[in-house]
Amino acid sequence: MGKTQKIAMIAALAVTATTTGMVITTQSASANDKVVKLWVDNKAYKPIVKQFTKDTGIKVDFKIGQSADAQADLKKDPSAAADVFMFPHDQLGQMVQAGLIYQNTKYEKTIEKNQTESAVAGAKYKGKMYGYPYGVETQVLYYNKEKLSANDIKSWDSLTSKGKLTTNLADDGANYKYVPLFMSNGDYLYGKNGESVKGTNFNNDKGVQVLKWIASQKKNKGVIQSTDAASLNKMADGKADAYLSGPWDKVALQKELGDKLGVAKYPTVNFGDGDKQMKAFLGVKLFGVNAQTKNALNSMKLANYLSSDKVQQQIFDKLGYVPSSKAVQANDQVQKDDVAAAVIEMAKPENSVVMPKLPQMVTFWGPSDALINDAYKGKIKSDTDMQSKLDKLVKQSEKSDKN
Repeated sequence: MGKTQKIAMIAALAVTATTTGMVITTQSASANDKVVKLWVDNKAYKPIVKQFTKDTGIKVDFKIGQSADAQADLKKDPSAAADVFMFPHDQLGQMVQAGLIYQNTKYEKTIEKNQTESAVAGAKYKGKMYGYPYGVETQVLYYNKEKLSANDIKSWDSLTSKGKLTTNLADDGANYKYVPLFMSNGDYLYGKNGESVKGTNFNNDKGVQVLKWIASQKKNKGVIQSTDAASLNKMADGKADAYLSGPWDKVALQKELGDKLGVAKYPTVNFGDGDKQMKAFLGVKLFGVNAQTKNALNSMKLANYLSSDKVQQQIFDKLGYVPSSKAVQANDQVQKDDVAAAVIEMAKPENSVVMPKLPQMVTFWGPSDALINDAYKGKIKSDTDMQSKLDKLVKQSEKSDKN
C-alpha cells in the first residue's frame, strides 16, 4: 500500500467501476433510479450491504474494484459512476472544486457527535461536511522488542543510539514520512487547517532547523538509509531494529518477528531547543455521495450506514481497518490490537497532521521530496542555501497543476 507516494498511501482504498472488477448485486439492479450503485474495496461488505437492503428495502448494485484516484474516476463520467463510493480524504478538495461530490446535509451532526475530531476534520472542506468517515490511517513505529525497550524508543536520539532504524530519507517517498517534521517544529502546511493556499510557512528559522536536523542524520550511525521494501528485509534479518511504517506492513512484520514485534507511536525529536513529538500525516477513509446521484436521500442513508459504529466494528473484525468512531476505538477488542491502538494514539491531533485536502498538494510532493533528499545527501551546504530552498518550496506550494 502506498509507501512511496504519499497521496497513494490511503488512495489504494478508493474504488472504480473497472471492467475487471467483480460485481455482486444484492437484488436485481436495473435502470431503476431506486437502486443505489455502490463501489467498495472488499467483498467483506457484501453481507453488510445485504443486511442494509433487508432493513431498509433499498436495493444496492454492489461492485468491487481498485483505484488510485477516485476523483479522476468520477471525472471520466460522473453520470455512470457509483452513487456511493470510497475515497481517501485528501482528494476531497479536488472533488468539491470539480463539483463531483454531494454535500452531506443530513448526517453532519451525527458524524460530529460520533467520530473523532481528526475524522470530522478530514470529512469537511471549507467548513462544509461532505464525507462519511469509516476509518483512519497513520504511520507508527515498529520495533524489535528483543533489541529495544519501551523506554528506548521514546526519543529519536535514544532509539538511534541504542538500536538501528531503517528509513528512507534519500529517495522518492521520503516526503511522506518527513514533511510532518516541519509541523512537529511548529510550522504549517497550508495553514492551521490545511486549507489555505498561502498558509505554508516552512521558510522560517524553524524550517531551517528541520533541514539541518535532516542533514545531520547522514552521520547518524543508528539510521540506515533504505527503501521501504528493503527496510522490511532488514527488519526480518535483524540488520535493523526499528521501522516507521503503517498498518499495511503489519502482517509481513508479524510473520517475520512474531512475538518480538513491538508497535508504538512515533518518538520525540530534538531540533535544537528541546524534545518535540514527531508527527505523522493522518489519512481519513471516507464514503462519499456522487453529486449527480438521482437518489440523494437513499445514497446518504447508505453512506451513513456504512460509516456507522456497527459497520466499523464489523469491518475491523474482518479487515482490520482502524475505526474512526470514538466508541469503536474505545472497544476493548480494538485496544487489544497493538497496531490499531498505536494508530489510534498517533491519530490524536497532538501526534499527527490531517493530510491537507487542497489540489495544490499534487504539485507539492515532488519539490518537497527533492528538498528532503538533497538536505540528507548534504547538497544544501549552508543555512542561507536552506533558507533559499525553503523560500522556493513555499512559492511552489501555492501553485496548482494547472498553473
